[in-house]
Amino acid sequence: MKKTVFTATSCIPILILPFLSSLCQSDDQLTHAKPLSAGDTLISKGRDFALGFFSPNSSSTSLYLGIWYHNIPGHTVVWTANRDNPIAATSSPMLAITNSSDLVLSDSQGGSPWAVKNNISSMGVVAVLLDTGNFVLQSPNGTSIWQSFDHPTDTILPGTRIYLSQKARVVRRLIAWKGPTDPSTGDFSLGLDPNSNLQLVIWHRTMPYLRLNILDDASVGGGIYKNTIFYEAIAGTSRDGFYYEFSVSDGSPYARLMLDHMGALRTLSWNNHSSWTTVFEHPASSCDLYGSCGPFSYCDNTGAAATCRCLDGFESAGLNISRGCRRTKQLECGKQSHFVTLPKMKLPDKFLHVLNRSFHECTTECSNNCSCTAYAYTNLSSNGAMADQSRCLLWTGELVDTGKYSNYNDNLHLRLANSPVRKNIKLVKIVVPTMACVLILACLLVGIFKYRASKRKKRNINNGSMLGYLSFSNEIGGEHLDFSFVSFEDIATATDNFSESKQIGSGGFGKVYKGILQGDNEVAIKRLSKGSAQGIEEFRNEIILIAKLQHKNLVRLLGCCIFGDERLLIYEYLPNKSLDAFLFDDRRQYVLDWPTRFQIIKGVARGLLYLHQDSRLTVIHRDLKPSNILLDSEMTPKISDFGMARIFGGNKQEAKTTRVVGTYGYMSPEYVMGGAFSVKSDTYSFGVLLLEIVSGLKITSPQLVENFVSLTTYAWRLWADGKATELVHSSFAENCSLNEVLRCIQVGLLCVQDRPDDRPLMSSVTFMLENESVSLPAPKQPAYLGLQNFESEESRENSVNTVSITAVEGR
Repeated sequence: MKKTVFTATSCIPILILPFLSSLCQSDDQLTHAKPLSAGDTLISKGRDFALGFFSPNSSSTSLYLGIWYHNIPGHTVVWTANRDNPIAATSSPMLAITNSSDLVLSDSQGGSPWAVKNNISSMGVVAVLLDTGNFVLQSPNGTSIWQSFDHPTDTILPGTRIYLSQKARVVRRLIAWKGPTDPSTGDFSLGLDPNSNLQLVIWHRTMPYLRLNILDDASVGGGIYKNTIFYEAIAGTSRDGFYYEFSVSDGSPYARLMLDHMGALRTLSWNNHSSWTTVFEHPASSCDLYGSCGPFSYCDNTGAAATCRCLDGFESAGLNISRGCRRTKQLECGKQSHFVTLPKMKLPDKFLHVLNRSFHECTTECSNNCSCTAYAYTNLSSNGAMADQSRCLLWTGELVDTGKYSNYNDNLHLRLANSPVRKNIKLVKIVVPTMACVLILACLLVGIFKYRASKRKKRNINNGSMLGYLSFSNEIGGEHLDFSFVSFEDIATATDNFSESKQIGSGGFGKVYKGILQGDNEVAIKRLSKGSAQGIEEFRNEIILIAKLQHKNLVRLLGCCIFGDERLLIYEYLPNKSLDAFLFDDRRQYVLDWPTRFQIIKGVARGLLYLHQDSRLTVIHRDLKPSNILLDSEMTPKISDFGMARIFGGNKQEAKTTRVVGTYGYMSPEYVMGGAFSVKSDTYSFGVLLLEIVSGLKITSPQLVENFVSLTTYAWRLWADGKATELVHSSFAENCSLNEVLRCIQVGLLCVQDRPDDRPLMSSVTFMLENESVSLPAPKQPAYLGLQNFESEESRENSVNTVSITAVEGR
């Protein structure tokens, strides 16, 4: 018996069980005289797709009837017939056309877990596997009786049109697998919202997980990929109802649209390098998730990174905007109000669709209703089944799950208190003189402020040579940085002239001192050494970045000083210093019990997620390691040291450099080998950090078992052998949540996979860490990255290394 190994939608090994013999059929048709048994396959004429029996993993004894790609390595299952009714491998499964022309899957025990009933009783009925991946039951005259495209599982293939509703009734959903190796019905599904029948929703069980744009005969996920290939997923209407259709341009490689077991809707393309590449994905950021920004706030996707913001006329209801926003002035029925127009909006959920209204009538409808908080006249379909419907949508009460996208065309008209037009002449007479006085006073204050600021800069900056260097106001967003320039004399006083008794740390870039500024404020002062590898650009980079980033898991920059060739940074003081002071110290590592370690892991993950997706800038840290994780008095982690960080603007997500900087062991393979870095480079560093926190071992630790020169390869071998518990540090092994620890190890191994595309985004990492019920994919084996081919420039004190890449050319 021969076994053919291939991978399913999640790239987990799946076994095809072809009991190969001379009788095995391999044509594209199933007839009454030629049933399909275990070991047989139908192969489409163009040899693009195959249909047969498969087992989802090597340990499974269950068989499923499915369709997969025949022509590529790492075959991928795209359709499953009996997903919730597997057949035992020992029970001789068979797919046959019966005497009554039904298509029936049966076993030797008399069971029939799946069947297609047919009203045509004819010996000429056949089932054909087409080159589109569609399995069709046909009558003798070639008419289609039934087709697999009408009954998808988790995948839509090009050319597929799935009707999601008919006669205003939801009839079909796309349903994800339960797990990476479990084809059964999963927790996530894609379908129409039954409450409105006008929008697509990804559901997590019965709760909305992600809401796509309102149906308007427009693309809900499409575009150009690599300038030549066009992919598009379209939601629209016809006389038969609402449909969802996936299409690609001619000459495109294999492509599919899939809802994975984690709830992500992805467009995937085969890149001819033995892997699938994600072209488009929903959700694209964490604030795309349903209601993540809270009532009366919206997810702003028009900048470099998605960010939650309050709607116009609203302010944050608390410290966390995810709890929503509140009106700055409450609406009162009977009192004047006005509408502001918010362009390019993803319209909120829970709307009322009002029929037979023009735009003017829609405006009047909302204006005359005290409960109406907003209205829109959207671009609903004006053809087919919906030709007689109005485009007027009204909202009452809270506005939830709202967003702003540069490629959206809808306007949201939001109701606010008070009219913008005032006709009271007496009020005008009072306001105008008052405003004039305010303007005069403001001009005087600005003059005084500039004069004092000029004197302060002249005192702090030697000969004014760094004045231009510190002009940051136009660097990012045209905003001024909110931190102080501190005089060198004040810093020298605060540190007792940089005495050793005040020193609390040191590194490759210099020494760190504890000091007290402005009365009793404890601060940490980093004094960069004059021969430091962190030069002017790195110093400038760190000031710009940290001063703009605000998150509880990022260290806070309070000020800086430049005096001659002295460069100093002033941070908030964190009494517990850095993570490595606990993690790798035999005397202090017992302070880190498992709840504290797990809190640190999740905190660092949330900090990275903010840098990558949720801040106004897309930031790649490039030097994440335990010594750059600081701990406050509550052991809350804070990411520090942004000297090597890089800012990405617009849609740019990756870059390349010939100057590789970072710390050996924490740098990703593609960065060390070729200088390519992206957000996935930080994901790799986080994976190493996570494994260190769980094990208490350094990435290249002398305590490792012989023949394992890297913690990543050691951890993977233990996990693959089912011995992952041996990696857990003895200080908390007996008093921890074993499920949490094992989950962290698996997440860490997913993060340190060699290929960047295989590593999860930090949004997925945080979701996996905080949701114990979510199934995790199996990680691929990491390769040990040897450094003997590099010329390193490294001092004993400096933990940040510069690697020169040498290209070897053949002759």
